[in-house]
Amino acid sequence: MKWSDDFGFNSRRSPVMGCGGMVAASQPLAVAAGLVVLQEGGSAADAAVATAAALNVTEPCSTGLGGDAFSLYYEAKTRNVTALNGCGRAAVGLTLERLRREGFEGEIPHRHAYNVTVPGACAAWCDLVERHGRLSLSQILAPAIELAEQGFPVSPLTADFWQRGAVDTVCVTRHGSELLLNGRAPMAGEIFRNAGLANTLKTIAVDGKEAFYGGGIAEAIAEAVQAAGGCLTVDDLAQHYSTWEEPISTVYRRLRVWECPPNGQGLVALLALNLLAGFDLAALPPLSPERLHLEIEALRLAFADARYFVADPTFAPPPLEALLSESYTRQRRHLIQPQRARPDALPRFLPRGGSDTVYLSVVDGEGNACSFINSNYNGFGSGIVPPGCGFSLQNRGANFNLQPGHPNALAPGKRPYHTIIPALATDAADDALYACFGVMGGFMQPQGHVQVISAMIDDGLDPQSALDRLRFCLDVEAGDGRVMLEEGIPQMTRDTLARWGHPLEIVRGKERAVFGRGQIICRHPDSGVLTGGSDPRADGCAMSLR
Repeated sequence: MKWSDDFGFNSRRSPVMGCGGMVAASQPLAVAAGLVVLQEGGSAADAAVATAAALNVTEPCSTGLGGDAFSLYYEAKTRNVTALNGCGRAAVGLTLERLRREGFEGEIPHRHAYNVTVPGACAAWCDLVERHGRLSLSQILAPAIELAEQGFPVSPLTADFWQRGAVDTVCVTRHGSELLLNGRAPMAGEIFRNAGLANTLKTIAVDGKEAFYGGGIAEAIAEAVQAAGGCLTVDDLAQHYSTWEEPISTVYRRLRVWECPPNGQGLVALLALNLLAGFDLAALPPLSPERLHLEIEALRLAFADARYFVADPTFAPPPLEALLSESYTRQRRHLIQPQRARPDALPRFLPRGGSDTVYLSVVDGEGNACSFINSNYNGFGSGIVPPGCGFSLQNRGANFNLQPGHPNALAPGKRPYHTIIPALATDAADDALYACFGVMGGFMQPQGHVQVISAMIDDGLDPQSALDRLRFCLDVEAGDGRVMLEEGIPQMTRDTLARWGHPLEIVRGKERAVFGRGQIICRHPDSGVLTGGSDPRADGCAMSLR
């Protein structure tokens, strides 16, 4: 069977509706795993972890136990939002002085073993279930274990990302064959089995996170990193812990939008929404140059703030109250000039980012919601595979700054600037759940949050239509203020934006993945009806129990 390489949007997809609980993710088999757990009486947290574990099996190039995870959880009974930071820390033995002695200047090569931070996903899965779950880890991880043991057919877009990520990582690293099929990336429709990952998940199902951060798994991780030239140790793993944080938020129109606090970059989305709240976007056509110009400029200013202030708050607490204040917003809003771009406001220090992440959204039948994100960072992360474990280790340390004195400067035991961010939106008047949403994809993520929230609130779009809408993306990797526009944005808009000083690049085909892959579930406050959408730029879907 030949799979189409045409990545245009040539068909229409309706939003999915239901009321018994819903899951939206980038892989249908992972969605099915989450629904099984909901059917067994699990909460949104239980189903989120089941879905995340299944995604580790079906999309190992993007996510898994070797990476980090963050979540926002909405508890329907109390209408309270909690934030879980599942970010790992740098090795205690890794210092700026060590890097200088070894000749590293400016940045560490992205795939270098020094960029392997402690993987925080396993602890995050377990901590989320412990606080907000109802089922045992054995029940929750059972669908993923079955997929890993019996195998699954690889989806078309995942096969493409698998191939891209594998070329310079698991294809050339020790034990990388555990994530390959006969020495190569599997093709679309081929069955892939992962016995090593099945065994790892079985161990966690019985003994919890302690089995991951101690014993054989921890020893395998440390051995693999050190053999590749890194310095992560079993003691670094044993000392790991997640943190429950106070989420940050701002009011946009009638909604309160929630994000995880730094070291995540959710602050970017809130700063940009504050700036845009001063403009009547609904009066401007969605893909008009006037509308896109305002959104682009707001995000440029927001990233300019984030480049300095987003860091591990244990080392450098950011002035969040001041940054999100109305007075600061007014000062920054005056910098947005009509019909004139400010590409110099784009941060230039940020390292090259990755879009290899999975975002998933779950709302259960009681109205509890879990916005969850899990990532390896770049495709397969570092590409380092602990022997017998069936997953690769992230390279999240690439997001550290190597400038001494910078808030995000590398330091032993420190968490880096983190790109992965889940989001929630509640009614600003009564705190009722409005949407559980996110858009994965490196530095695209806060940009995606802003664009889909505006689509739903300023333009009244349903979740699927909001995700279908063409997007822009500030290319923070280019350093010249470049704006990537998705093919199909009107020529008049492109010409006008260029005339106003925006450096533009048109993105086509499978390269559209740079615009992220989002999931959205909205909940009607009176009827409890759930309306879900899944990004057409991925292989996934939204599904409901009934």
